[in-house]
Amino acid sequence: MRRFETIRGFSFTLLSLAFFIGASTLGAWSQSAPSAQPAPQVAEVTTLPQSAESVLTIGGGDLLKVSVFGAPESDQELRVGQDGNISLNFIGSVHVAGLTTNQAQDLIAKKLVAGGFFVQPQVSVFAREYATQGVSVLGEVQKPGVYPLLGSRRLFDVLSLAGGTGPRAGRVVSVTHRDHPESPRSVKLSNDATESAKSNIEVFAGDTVVVSRAGVVYVVGDVKKPSGVIMDNGTDMTVLQALAMAEGTNPTAKLNNAKLIRTTPTGRQELPLALKDMLASKAPDMHLQAEDIIFVPNSAAKSAGRRTLEAIIQSATGLAIYGARP
Repeated sequence: MRRFETIRGFSFTLLSLAFFIGASTLGAWSQSAPSAQPAPQVAEVTTLPQSAESVLTIGGGDLLKVSVFGAPESDQELRVGQDGNISLNFIGSVHVAGLTTNQAQDLIAKKLVAGGFFVQPQVSVFAREYATQGVSVLGEVQKPGVYPLLGSRRLFDVLSLAGGTGPRAGRVVSVTHRDHPESPRSVKLSNDATESAKSNIEVFAGDTVVVSRAGVVYVVGDVKKPSGVIMDNGTDMTVLQALAMAEGTNPTAKLNNAKLIRTTPTGRQELPLALKDMLASKAPDMHLQAEDIIFVPNSAAKSAGRRTLEAIIQSATGLAIYGARP
């Protein structure tokens, strides 16, 4: 009888020990194994590219979606007033104009904490619609106008939307960002690949792109190819360079009677042009200004009078324009 009790006590001890080991193992496994319950889902928010978000700011008329993670009652979709304010649940009016979406998120979160509504709110502000979703492309382009633009694009993409630059386009393009209208940025177009890549800056919705108009010098009269020659922005052109673009004078040209017609504040002015001496390197080559007209008469032509001056101007304005870019 005593032996049976001893065996029974030993069995009970083994059973207790097994139960303890099993419980410990089960507890360790439950801590290391993944939970069977699904993890909380984080709301997916579509955002603009990071570079766009860092530049674009909220303005009057923009449509915003504001939400706080875990608090669906706080979700609101509302349009920014012309005073730059939005009216939110709990905290009331908040001025968001001039802020990026990230800055607006921080501001709203601070106001929610200060009001005692949340401890550590995760605020999301998403711009569903910017009031100005287009980019204005003006100046010397084929099709000036306002083109839709969501997010950020590059300058060359925007110029392509407008059909590319026109025949009288200069090299300088001015880009005025919506957020900084007082500080337009000028870039210079170039045929060089490296310089061209530097000029291909980002353009955003609400920006204004203006392609400058290059000056034109006209070469008319007894020359081989009467034409208008583009003077690129910031570049110089001389009489002989313009004459070379017109492929030189004809054998019948009267070089001693050549003249330069220049527009001044007081009207048109005729200046004598020592073209024969310039070609012989006996006189300095003369620098030109935009809208100058070089007239080379024929040896059989009469002296230019008032009517001749008008005829020269009319013939110059009807010429084809050729670029003088390298």
